[in-house]
Amino acid sequence: MIVAKFGGTSLASASQIKKVCDIITSDPERRIIVVSAPGKRHRDDIKVTDMLIACAQAGLDKGNADTEVEAVVTRYAQIASELGLPGSFAETVAADIWARLDSDKSDRGKYIDNLKAAGEDNCAKLVATYLQSLGHDARYVSPKDAGLILSDEYGNAQVLPQSYENLRSLSEYPGITIFPGFFGYSLSGEVVTFPRGGSDITGSILAAAVDADLYENFTDVDNVYSANPNLIDNPKPIVELTYREMRELSYAGFTVLQEEALVPVFKKGIPVRIKNTNNPSAPGTTIVKERHNITEPVVGIAGDAGFCFIYVGKYLMNREIGFGRKLLQILEEEHIPFEHMPSGIDNVTIILKQVHLTEEKEKRIVERIIKELEVDDISVQRNLALVMIVGEGMRSTVGITARASGALARENINLDMITQGPSEVSMIFGIKDYEKDRAIKALYNEFFRKKEVTAG
Repeated sequence: MIVAKFGGTSLASASQIKKVCDIITSDPERRIIVVSAPGKRHRDDIKVTDMLIACAQAGLDKGNADTEVEAVVTRYAQIASELGLPGSFAETVAADIWARLDSDKSDRGKYIDNLKAAGEDNCAKLVATYLQSLGHDARYVSPKDAGLILSDEYGNAQVLPQSYENLRSLSEYPGITIFPGFFGYSLSGEVVTFPRGGSDITGSILAAAVDADLYENFTDVDNVYSANPNLIDNPKPIVELTYREMRELSYAGFTVLQEEALVPVFKKGIPVRIKNTNNPSAPGTTIVKERHNITEPVVGIAGDAGFCFIYVGKYLMNREIGFGRKLLQILEEEHIPFEHMPSGIDNVTIILKQVHLTEEKEKRIVERIIKELEVDDISVQRNLALVMIVGEGMRSTVGITARASGALARENINLDMITQGPSEVSMIFGIKDYEKDRAIKALYNEFFRKKEVTAG
């Protein structure tokens, strides 16, 4: 059995939905289908999810969302009409959105989540209805009826363990099941959503629940590439990579898969294949538990900006029991997650997402560290980027650090930090954010272009 998920660009228009349905029906093993809300039809277009957020905000702040609702309904009406579906479908969509707008507004997060979920929910009904009109045995299944139970964290929900047992029965459904992504229900019966890109998570959860043979993720690219194709001309396509490599690349800025999406399938060892809706014959990229055909040390290069460093120095820090715990406890009490923590004998650097460290929190944290830990030195650096090279082959290859740092040095890029995790699958370089793109290009030339030149 195959669980397939289709992203927003794959469902942005009637012509795209026709492609999706052709793909679904081309293989009888594709029995469980997860859909996103319709995405952008062109660069300047607006995603349906963003249109629904605008509806929610208008309902909360103005008490009137007529214009915003009309835009959403018109979008669905156009798609339905071009698919040859009756006008009553658009009326059903309108009634659903108006009902959500009239719901309880006392909790802003709950209200917005309820509106956001309408994108995926109505798109799933649309796809199921269209498949039925073509004579296929297809049905929409609600996450509530199926038992997808999530934590009550609006906009940031986590799946609860009982969901997997509840969802297992989906494998017994006849025909094609169309399932909306991105949202589920809390134990109290409220709509809750995953973070943006959460339809990837839904697909992964369903694949794990039914023990799928394969989880297909259809998007708008032929492959995962070794570097951002918007930055590197004709980057090398990746045929196969491990869960661990994909997780590292997603963290560092790859946008093909939502960062948390692989966790359920990773635990079950289910392979994932990235495919292109617009070119389904392309082999795509397969993500597996282990990769045996490793010919090159580096599989991909990525980078992301928006980081800051808190540097802390104290003489004989290594002799002080509990220093690290006390330092991290201050961050915990300020509700700030940390990303990395490279250290020396008498110093430690904590790397954070800059968005979490407001000027107010920075001042308070610095004062607490000075007072509570009696440090000798402390400083905060902002506007930094992390650039990462990733590859299972790095563990058995000598000289990776020298090659990477040499490539950056030749471009006069100063390293504020360098760290390698114990798995040796990734190496991270901390640099100024304005040097990120140059750094990625320099590293790509070192690990990929040199081979191309040599081969030529």
